[in-house]
Amino acid sequence: MDIIERGRIAQWSKEKLNRLTTIELRQLLANAQRLQEAEVAALCHELLDERPRGHAVVRQQRPKGRSRRLLTRSKAFEAHGITLRSRVWSRSGMRSDGAVVFAIWADDVQKVENASQYLLWAPNVAGSRPWSDKPGGKERLEHCRLALERGAAEGLLVYGKAQEGSLPEDKAASVDGMDAERVLPLHIEKRGEEYWATWTQEKRVLVRTVE
Repeated sequence: MDIIERGRIAQWSKEKLNRLTTIELRQLLANAQRLQEAEVAALCHELLDERPRGHAVVRQQRPKGRSRRLLTRSKAFEAHGITLRSRVWSRSGMRSDGAVVFAIWADDVQKVENASQYLLWAPNVAGSRPWSDKPGGKERLEHCRLALERGAAEGLLVYGKAQEGSLPEDKAASVDGMDAERVLPLHIEKRGEEYWATWTQEKRVLVRTVE
């Protein structure tokens, strides 16, 4: 594409830009930004925003010190002997020994004094948490009640980028994966109608997975 010469790049109209492929449009955006052609860059951004997968995916950087491979949700649970009820909406499961294991969104963990806490489930009040009424939310509530009876459960951390306006358990902008080797020993509490998990430590386990 002959679009890199300064001055000529400014001649691109929106109609002409819209005829470009997504890859070509991304290339033109990069050139426009490099040549400081703000109007052309703005048009490229506008058109890419309108296209499915218009912008290249930006992978979220893993936390420092994390070199191990993250697994998909189903494989992470399978590494702990759990087959999820649904690969689509299950966010927790039960081992053969009756222990409940929860997927916990790492970015939503709250620090309190010398402990950590996480809101596992809360009712859908005035449309505030629609996920609670969906199959995944109903299963999570069932598992919360079982875990409360036992007084304890385990958690596996999920890393990724949340989607604005949605619970990460329901919808996420991107998911890097789950850490099956880092296990959180959870204490389960019921606060009003909400179920919370708290923990003060973690443990490492060696898991083997079959590709």
